[in-house]
Amino acid sequence: MTEIHHLHPHRHPAVPDDDGPLGYYQALEVAVRELLVEKGIFSGDDVRRAIEAMDARTPAQGARIVARAWTNPAYKARLLADGTAAARELGIDTAATRLIAVENTRLLHNLVVCTLCSCYPRMVLGLPPDWYKSRAYRSRAVREPRGVLREFGTVLPEDVEVRVHDSTADMRYLVLPERPDGTEGWSEERLAGLVTRDSMIGVTRCRL
Repeated sequence: MTEIHHLHPHRHPAVPDDDGPLGYYQALEVAVRELLVEKGIFSGDDVRRAIEAMDARTPAQGARIVARAWTNPAYKARLLADGTAAARELGIDTAATRLIAVENTRLLHNLVVCTLCSCYPRMVLGLPPDWYKSRAYRSRAVREPRGVLREFGTVLPEDVEVRVHDSTADMRYLVLPERPDGTEGWSEERLAGLVTRDSMIGVTRCRL
């Protein structure tokens, strides 16, 4: 069984699939940024530092969230109720973007995609992989999610429901993977080492 979740109206920026002339929103961003720099609202160095900070984000942030949820039931409940607030507890700022955590279980597997562009929780996973932005993944994850999962080595029993979540410009998803068996008593730091970027997108599982 496969479900596709479109919980909120889509507000995706228009992003071309290939390099080419700037689109409307890209040209608007350049014009506004240059105007604000010219007026002294912020400097070119401020822009550079902000970009460097975004580029420095890694999946380790998301792994911290997952490891905390695995070891702290109260935190897990807060994460599933309000991912944005739970991330903030660990000092992770999602800015204006709403973060929604979805939990994998023995009978449910969640998969995240952005069908119209490449909306992605960069604040907790860093830069998106190229395959996540590709047209093939964006279309096939919805039409044939089990086939896509198999290509990542994730073969699910037929009784496991696959639920596909479609990200938007102001709402991103984080998959809370199943905790691997045999990790009882592990520290958060050690558990975080098992959590991969792909498991938090949902294309793979966490393994020892």
